[in-house]
Amino acid sequence: MGVVVGPRVIDAGASLLSVLISPVAVAAGYPSPAQDYFDGRIDLNEHLIKDVTSTYVVRVSGDSMTGAGISDGDELIVNRALEPVDGSVVVAVLDGELTIKRLRIAGTRVVLQAENPAYPDIRVPSLSDLVIWGVATRCLHHV
Repeated sequence: MGVVVGPRVIDAGASLLSVLISPVAVAAGYPSPAQDYFDGRIDLNEHLIKDVTSTYVVRVSGDSMTGAGISDGDELIVNRALEPVDGSVVVAVLDGELTIKRLRIAGTRVVLQAENPAYPDIRVPSLSDLVIWGVATRCLHHV
């Protein structure tokens, strides 16, 4: 079992990221008349991150969460300040191993649930063995 090191700040250069934003939603079903202009910029930090001091990004490895729309190589935006509740997708450390799973709480039972039937649920024998590092709030999915 390796040593798990917590999230740390990595200087990525520019602290603000803004990109152009379309003034209208684009249909994912049937095409709609196109708008040929953009309407200003959107600050992705403000749009994606509610609490910058409690937020980090983690890259996903593996396919146990594909049913939740989280794929191998995706990045999750994780907020450490949010209280994990039943149904939250969490970054957890169980017995010194890091994992991303859906947290299930039923009475005194705690389960880390995969969102892929190929993977079994992980029943947490004792809460002292589990550390939640944060709640995933967004998935940056590669297309």
